[in-house]
Amino acid sequence: MGAGWRDKVVIRQGDLTEAATDAIVNAANNDLQLGGGVAGAIRRKGGPAIQHECDAIGPIPVGEAAITTGGNLPARFVIHAASMRLGGRTTEDNLRSSTRNSLLRAREKGLRSIAFPAVGTGIAGFAMDRCAEVMLEEVRDHLKGATSLERVEFVLFDAPAREVFERTLAAMAE
Repeated sequence: MGAGWRDKVVIRQGDLTEAATDAIVNAANNDLQLGGGVAGAIRRKGGPAIQHECDAIGPIPVGEAAITTGGNLPARFVIHAASMRLGGRTTEDNLRSSTRNSLLRAREKGLRSIAFPAVGTGIAGFAMDRCAEVMLEEVRDHLKGATSLERVEFVLFDAPAREVFERTLAAMAE
């Protein structure tokens, strides 16, 4: 069973807000304030419903993840991975926990597909190569267990980011 986890991982370049998955993941702060970067794009395209739901839920602990509707997005849900405090930096532990908790929220809802950005690599300053390692390790471990997820996408903003994730995935042990 474990050897098939790679078959469920898709790495591509594109616009996360256009992903045709059950859920997309927002690189969030623990106050669940949709500011710039990925969160800003989600706020603009998804409409005010997402921030309203976030306001009702937040704040959450750093390393946690919360789920809201997808508003006007193609995805039915947005999972907010809180990898940092507002204005803060992402740490490896917080990235690992928020990725794991995002996957758990998807499983709890019985979702079949999820799309992640490179969480923490924008304004939060986390290194792209280590981000790829941490996130792909968490996805591998999750897919080897009991899960509803059949597809995990990494939708990356540019070619250099996509290449880092592709190289990291290719180098990983089963």
